[in-house]
Amino acid sequence: MGAQQTLISPRITSLQQLLLSGNIAALPAFWREITQQGAPLMEAIEGDDKHALVTFLWREEGDTHNIVIWGGPAGLDHPEDHQMTRLLESDLWYKTYRLQTDLRGVYTFSVNDPLTKSGDESVDVGTRFLPDPLNSHQFVYHKDEERPDRQEVVFSILELPDAPAQPWIVPQSDGAKGQVEVHRLRSHILDNERRVWVYIPAGYAKNVELYHLLLLFDGWSYIDLIPTPTILDNLIREGMIPPLVTVLLDHPDQETRNRELPCHQPFVDFLTQELIPWVREHYHVTNEPAQTIVGGSSYGGLAAVFVGLRASEIFGNMLAQSGSFWWDKDPEGDIQAAYSQA
Repeated sequence: MGAQQTLISPRITSLQQLLLSGNIAALPAFWREITQQGAPLMEAIEGDDKHALVTFLWREEGDTHNIVIWGGPAGLDHPEDHQMTRLLESDLWYKTYRLQTDLRGVYTFSVNDPLTKSGDESVDVGTRFLPDPLNSHQFVYHKDEERPDRQEVVFSILELPDAPAQPWIVPQSDGAKGQVEVHRLRSHILDNERRVWVYIPAGYAKNVELYHLLLLFDGWSYIDLIPTPTILDNLIREGMIPPLVTVLLDHPDQETRNRELPCHQPFVDFLTQELIPWVREHYHVTNEPAQTIVGGSSYGGLAAVFVGLRASEIFGNMLAQSGSFWWDKDPEGDIQAAYSQA
C-alpha cells in the first residue's frame, strides 16, 4: 500500500484560517462543539451522496511525535500511512478519509506509535490500541480469564449515516431462547485440551428429526465479539434458518491457533476422528454433509475451506468470513493436495 492521498476537511480548513487570523477563541469553541456532538467529524461531499469526508480527531499536548489510527479505514498494516496531522501548534490532531456512507467498523488510536506491524508482541496492546475519548460508542473485546494472551481491548465504533440496520444482533425480550453449554475436550491427536461451547436451540429434543449442525472456529470470538447465540435465536425464531446445534470450538492459546488453523492436516484429523464423533454422541445432530456447515473468520475462514475440501464427507458447506486467503505458507503441500483431492 502506497502513501495515502491527502484529503482536506472544510471544517478543519476553516478552523485553521480562523487561528491564523488571530481568533484564539475558535479552537475552544471547536472542541466544545465536538465534545457535544461526538467524533469523528463527518462532512457531506457536494455532488456525491454515496461518500462523506470523515475526519478523525485527537486532542493531545506535550511530547508527542505521532498519533496513528488503527482499524477502520486505516486497516492494520502500514501505520506510517495513517499518522494524524497536527493543526499548527495546537492540541488538535486530525486525519481525513473519503468513505462510503454505509460503512460501519471499529477503530482505535496509538500515541507515539513505533510504526511496526500490528502483531508486534513487544508493543503493549493496552497502550497501543486506545479508544477514541471523543466517541461514546464503543465495542469491547473482553479479557478471557482462561487465556492470558487475550487482553481486553476497547474499540470505538465508526458508523456512517447509511450503515445498514443490524436487527439480528439485538436480543428480543419475547420468544424462546436457546442455551449454551460449556465442555472441555481432550485431543489425543493434537495432544491438547480446549473449551467447546455448544448452542442448542429452544425446544431442543431428542425425539425429533436430527438437527442441522454448524461448527465455528475461534469460539471465544463467536461468543464475545459476535453474539452468535442471539443471532441464531433471532434467525430461527423468524424462520430464516432451521433449528440447529452450533459447536463453537476454542483454541488453547494463540500459538496453537496459528498452527492449527492454516491448513493443518492433524487439525482436520482431530475434527473428523475426535470432535465430530463426540458431538454426535452427546447431541442429536445430523450426519448428512448437506446439513452440516464448517465456518470461521480470518484464519478460521481459511481453515473452514481447507477442512471442507479435506473432509467433504462430513462438511458439505463452508462459511468463510474474511478468510485469510493471503496465506501462502505451505510446508506440507496441504493446499495443493486438498485441491487435487476435491
